[in-house]
Amino acid sequence: MRMNKPLLNIYHHLPPSLQDLAASVHGLGLRRERYGEETDALVIGALERDQWDPARWRHWQQERLAFVLHRAATRVPYYREMWARRRRQGDARPWDRLEYWPVLEKEELRRYGPSFIADDQSPRDMTVERTSGTTGTPLTLWRSRRTSRARFAHYEARRLRWNAVDRHDRWAILGGQLVTPYSRSRPPFWVWNRPLRQLYLSSYHLAPSFVLAYVEALADYQIQYLIGYPSSIDSIARAAGLGGVSLLKLKAVITVAEPLYAHQREAIETAFGCPVRETYGMAELTAAASECGEGRLHQWPEFGVCEIGDSDGNTSRQGAGELIATSLLDVDMPLIRYRVGDRIAMGEGDRLCPCGRALPLLDSVDGRCDDLLQTRDGRLVGRLDPVFKAGLGVREAQVIQESLDRIRVLLVPGEGFGAEDEVAIRRALRDRLGDVRVSLECVAAIPRGRNGKFRAVISRVSPRPEVEEAPLKQTAAGAG
Repeated sequence: MRMNKPLLNIYHHLPPSLQDLAASVHGLGLRRERYGEETDALVIGALERDQWDPARWRHWQQERLAFVLHRAATRVPYYREMWARRRRQGDARPWDRLEYWPVLEKEELRRYGPSFIADDQSPRDMTVERTSGTTGTPLTLWRSRRTSRARFAHYEARRLRWNAVDRHDRWAILGGQLVTPYSRSRPPFWVWNRPLRQLYLSSYHLAPSFVLAYVEALADYQIQYLIGYPSSIDSIARAAGLGGVSLLKLKAVITVAEPLYAHQREAIETAFGCPVRETYGMAELTAAASECGEGRLHQWPEFGVCEIGDSDGNTSRQGAGELIATSLLDVDMPLIRYRVGDRIAMGEGDRLCPCGRALPLLDSVDGRCDDLLQTRDGRLVGRLDPVFKAGLGVREAQVIQESLDRIRVLLVPGEGFGAEDEVAIRRALRDRLGDVRVSLECVAAIPRGRNGKFRAVISRVSPRPEVEEAPLKQTAAGAG
């Protein structure tokens, strides 16, 4: 439930039945935005393209890329002005060659966001999506309806139908929205969105004493599949196992937004009696991948062209290195040669997966790996992205849990940062972690690791998963 603070306060004081009604009204709008008469045809088209051979994919991407580059250079203000400036400086290189475009940094997108919207689109008619991204940099993105419907058609095809479920099945999600206040101490810790047939479960109430309520909710709502953060799903699976509670058998569990560790996969598969599938992606929609039954990540070539960058600034279409991706799906807010912030390893050559799909393979993703925070009553909380959504005057942020009741936040302030932003950050953290002391420290930069990124969440309290258990594959796409 994405809403401003006054509306969220009203919502949290409603009885559960009216919260369900509010969620369902919101769900009607989401359903119109995500699905339409064209959806089934888009899904069938995506599934048919699973069988395209590599040569056909290369030809399709070349044609689509030519269209996107021309549209960006002539119809998108940021890029049109960039090329005009180049011309004035005597640069005569054409825009139809991808290698002639500069790499786009997140800071440029954060600073000039609206100027990436094409001339024939109006921000007032688009959906606003705010995200902290995988590097802790808040971003505001605009989505046209056609982009949203294409996006969710691909989710339907390659997240759901690959796993014998679809959008008409009842499903549950463990995400980052505050669907119920942290202070609630008895069920329900969820809200039912009837139009989307979605049970939205709170990720902030996963204390051992509450897990049985979650298990009963999954059964009561006849849930067929579950999407969410692997750390949250693992909490349910392990607590149920320790308590000897029998979990509902699901058709599939699909993980998003965090790495999936080997011990988590094993615990979740055992508890729910079904396969666990990873997905990879990002809110910027420049790349995506999903796991097949053979345990391999397949790229979605319709989303973007992926390049690999090295430390010398060179790029290629093969090998391992930093991901630089160009929009193909979203032509209404296209991002050209966008530095995503993840390191990936592309599958070698034109190998065919034993699953029979010819989609190119993604061997590994070294993305974001945050710690989990622990509350006094034993809840484990991860993915604090909603605390730093775009709109605050913050360029980057890092949350450090020093003790069960003390949180330290390192902030790189942006333009306009002030007291109201400080209040909003403290309030958002307490909404998710309870009565904790929050100290804010403004810094010039947050220290980076060897891969050039920083961990957005660090805990001095909760142990991190063993590094040797963590595969390099990582999910970064939102759950929806």
